[in-house]
Amino acid sequence: MAIIDSQVHVYEANTPKRPWHTVPNWPDHVTGDEMVTAMDRVGVDGAIFISAFSMYRYDASYAVQVQRAHPGRFALVKPVDPDDPAVADVIADWKKTPGTVGIRIILTKEAGRDPNDPGLDRILRAAVRHDFPVNMLCWSCSPERGPPSRRSPGPICRRCSTSPSVETR
Repeated sequence: MAIIDSQVHVYEANTPKRPWHTVPNWPDHVTGDEMVTAMDRVGVDGAIFISAFSMYRYDASYAVQVQRAHPGRFALVKPVDPDDPAVADVIADWKKTPGTVGIRIILTKEAGRDPNDPGLDRILRAAVRHDFPVNMLCWSCSPERGPPSRRSPGPICRRCSTSPSVETR
């Protein structure tokens, strides 16, 4: 039976070539080669590689580079921007990228985004159109307002900062 890690973040060191947006309290780097070595050491066959939003925001180019170097080891998930009016096109292009398996919506505390935001609807509609599951990371999903995932006809994996959960449809 294959063992798959359900979420890894792989990233290069913070350099002018690939600068980080923020500097989290993480190791200085965990490259694709380093992650594969670590996976081999503990018997993990593959991983869902979620492009590190805190470092790269919506740029998943490093994830694509790593997947090309290690085909068959990583399935890719890309954060998408609800404020991008062309987000549906971004998702359509992502679907054409080898190794992709989904997209991620990140609802930060700072954004204060309403669950009825039209950008979230654009993402959910495009995800369904391209048969992509949506992974949601919510810092501020209030129970009284509800998450946008309630409106999605497709599969949603939702992770809230206070109570992780998984929803499937």
